[in-house]
Amino acid sequence: MPRVSVRQQILDAAMDQFHERGFNGCAVKDITNAAEVPKGSFYNHFDSKESLAIEVLRRYEADCAMQSLDDPTVEPVLRLRTFFESLRQALERFEYTRGCLFGNFGTEMADHSHAMREQVESGLNRWSAAVAIPLREARKNGSIGSAGSDPDLLARFIVDAWQGAVIRSKVAQDRAPLDDFFTIVFGTLLA
Repeated sequence: MPRVSVRQQILDAAMDQFHERGFNGCAVKDITNAAEVPKGSFYNHFDSKESLAIEVLRRYEADCAMQSLDDPTVEPVLRLRTFFESLRQALERFEYTRGCLFGNFGTEMADHSHAMREQVESGLNRWSAAVAIPLREARKNGSIGSAGSDPDLLARFIVDAWQGAVIRSKVAQDRAPLDDFFTIVFGTLLA
């Protein structure tokens, strides 16, 4: 098995620590302890905890498998539902305690870090653009009605609704808000 670099160990540990404890809830020392590397090695790879968090957000976005939303071999609404079901399964694995890093960092850091706010916003914009792809296809093939008249607007609404449902499920530590999201989005809007 290939050896993981110190930088990768720090990124992996930071992903978990930020997810579990938030940006302000963990120190660099907590991250390096979790990575099992000396604290001094952190600064060989990252300028600051903020720069690490931005890198974690980029990696988180890449790990979300948004490219699956652009698979023309799968019916567009089914593709969209499958994507959100995979996100729901990830939340269930951690019993609704972690939430989404975009939402977590957005609510925690938007007023405190311009760079992190920009990274969260650009990530959410790319996510909305990816969600719009199957919505455009569904509009074109007639599988969604008037709700799809503006696929970009609908995509932003769906992403925003998901973020709200995730925050509420984290607060309640329950799947009910996510079930509500699926009922409204796939049972009403895209039915």
